[in-house]
Amino acid sequence: MKKYDKFIFISVLLLMILSLFMIYSASFVWAEYKFNNKFHYVITQGMFALIGLIVLLIVSKIDKSFYYKKANIILFGCLILLVLVLIPGLGVIRNGSRSWFGIGPFGIQPSEFSKIGLIIFTSKYLANSNKFLKDYKKGVFPILIILFFVFGLIMLEPDFGTGMIIVLTIIAMLFVAGVNMKFFIGLGGIGIIGIVVLILIAPYRMDRITSFINPWSDPLGTGFQIIQSLYAIGPGGLFGVGYLNSRQKNFYLPEPQTDFIFSIITEEFGIVGALLVLSLFSIILIYGLKIALKQEDLFSKYLAFGLIFQLIVQVIMNLSVVIGLIPVTGVTLPFLSYGGSSLLTSLVGIGIILNISKNNSKV
Repeated sequence: MKKYDKFIFISVLLLMILSLFMIYSASFVWAEYKFNNKFHYVITQGMFALIGLIVLLIVSKIDKSFYYKKANIILFGCLILLVLVLIPGLGVIRNGSRSWFGIGPFGIQPSEFSKIGLIIFTSKYLANSNKFLKDYKKGVFPILIILFFVFGLIMLEPDFGTGMIIVLTIIAMLFVAGVNMKFFIGLGGIGIIGIVVLILIAPYRMDRITSFINPWSDPLGTGFQIIQSLYAIGPGGLFGVGYLNSRQKNFYLPEPQTDFIFSIITEEFGIVGALLVLSLFSIILIYGLKIALKQEDLFSKYLAFGLIFQLIVQVIMNLSVVIGLIPVTGVTLPFLSYGGSSLLTSLVGIGIILNISKNNSKV
């Protein structure tokens, strides 16, 4: 491994080890109540972590030229899965969204894999259309049509959080590719209108906005999660209340092992624990961007940037929800939250980045 690879791989490994400890701490009360086995969640996550590490190592050996050649097929496969999951009987409804394929006790979320597929396709498109990007009709609109088609399929589930991660990532890739700033100003206006429409057609989203502005307006309903999350973070102080000593995991904060695991980390390990997590993600971001900037060919550069930006956008969205900066979105914290699809997708992305860093030759 090169120096960059080592820093990224070790940071990811440390996050995954911390994840297993924290998932056990956050979930053993719930697991014993639901499954009569306090190790249920940590065992399941451990299996996915082991599979994910094997997948990461395999993906890191696959040359980046493979993704360039198969980009169209990869995206088409992701689109097929996004359509199939919407069909009753195939897709499983969880937490109000038909966004899962149920496989025994496990669940696979195709929208997670569509993030990788669309980034690969967009990287190839931008590399081949670089000279046309000044012309919006020829260079920008075609990829935006595909982007909003994918976003539309995900919103039919619905999964607004994942949809926004995809949109923000692709827009960032267009910005890096050199699309004129005026375009983003206009696109921002359209985006605001679109978000307003999405809120109007789904009243529960307005409830989330209201609870975000003033969670105490409905403390036992829409504001419950944010209030309980802040109750977890507040007592943490500098060093926290100690491992396994969280109070909020005791049936106060709903399913703390998933979206709100950072709340439990901060409660049990305080500011020190929070800074550790942020430092590890910062290392992944910094060295991931260095790898992207070192690439000679455009496809590798866009692919590395898109993958690292998608990861960090997801981190920022999750942490913003946990501390009450944005409404609840249902976005997990990469490498730390309980969830097989999220973990596998994140590790595939890291595996691709590690492969890109090994070889600067053109595809």
